[in-house]
This record gives sequence, structure tokens and C-alpha cells, in this order.
Amino acid sequence: MAQRIEVNQKVLSENDRLAADIRSQLKARGISAFNLVSSPGSGKTSLLERTLQQLSGELNIALIAGDVHTENDANRLIRAGGARVRALETGGSCHLDARMISRVLPELDLDGVDILFIENVGNLVCPSGFDLGEDMKIVLLSTTEGDDKPLKYPAMFRRSSVLVINKTDLLGTSDFELSTVKRNARSINPYLKIFETSCRTGDGLSAWFGWLKSFVGKPVEPAPAV
Repeated sequence: MAQRIEVNQKVLSENDRLAADIRSQLKARGISAFNLVSSPGSGKTSLLERTLQQLSGELNIALIAGDVHTENDANRLIRAGGARVRALETGGSCHLDARMISRVLPELDLDGVDILFIENVGNLVCPSGFDLGEDMKIVLLSTTEGDDKPLKYPAMFRRSSVLVINKTDLLGTSDFELSTVKRNARSINPYLKIFETSCRTGDGLSAWFGWLKSFVGKPVEPAPAV
């Protein structure tokens, strides 16, 4: 058991070293980086599609689309107007890590980029422990999931700065309660900034777009640590 812990510590230590280097590179270029995390099917790609469609004329956005297999999400983002998109297949790993990001980052044209989105593998467990060099984690939760998800996966919500509650157009079709999920999330992390969105109807997206535009030319200030 002691040996396993030691190996895990070495892996995380190396990951943190690479993440710090990535963060330094991005900061030197004035790029704000966001690590999007969620369960499978919560709507990360849909949110990024709507973001590209709305903001591509105002912001220069680069994207790394992570998935276990296929480049389907990356292709969707390209069709939505993404000019700087890089697919990243893990080949079986349940999360992205800084080594993967450091390998593909040089393949992206980052000249003039305002925002880098890293779309993580759909998983609320493993990605919580790996720094990718982002300025902050953004966790998505859809109304088709349980409103107790923050209590089941506290590490992810504790380490995120923003919660996007997506698929609000489906409220009322299940027992999911907005007030309950907010209460649960803020019991884990009282500093969470929360957006309520529907990528299908567009409800709530203007607030999300405005928030993103506020970072252009300014350093990102993550929420206080919990």
C-alpha cells in the first residue's frame, strides 16, 4: 500500500510540474484557460458549440477536445466555427493530464488567442485530481442528472470555480430541483459562480457569454480555495 501511494505522489508531482509550465506559457501570451468537466452527456460540447457560434467574431478561441475514443466532439466544434481545434484521444484513460496537454499544445496556433477551452473526458471523479495548467475548472451538471451530484462527487465541485447547470429546458420532466442542486453545490463550495443555461433554447447563455468576454485582456482570478 505504501508503495502505491508513493508512485501516485510521484505521478501527481510530475503532473503539477508540467501544469505549472503550461500555465506560465499561457499567462505569458495573455490567454485565459478553462478546464470543462462533467459527467458524459451533460452538454460540454453543446455549450462550446453555442459559444463558438456567438463569440467567434469577437474572441479568438482555441479548443482541445478530449475524449476516450473518436474525434467526434472536435469535428462538431470545427463545424460550429472553431478555427483552432485539436482532438485529444486518451486511448482508454478516464481523464486528461498535463502530459497530454503539453504534447498537443504546440500543435495549436496560439497567436492572438484570448481563451483556451480544454474539454475534459466525461467523468466527475478522475479529472478532479489533475491540474492541466488551467486558470479554473468549470463543472457542468445537467437537469437530467441527480440534484445530489455535488454531494456524491465533492472533490470536483470543491475544486471548480464555476458551475453551469445545463438543459434547463427539461426542468419539470424529472424530480431534479434547481434549489436543491444549488444548495448542495454551495454546501461543498460556497464560492461557486452559477449559470443556468439551455443550449437548445438559448436561455441563460447571454450571461455566460458576457462573463467570458470579461476576461479578455485581464488576468483570471479563480475563486478562493475551499
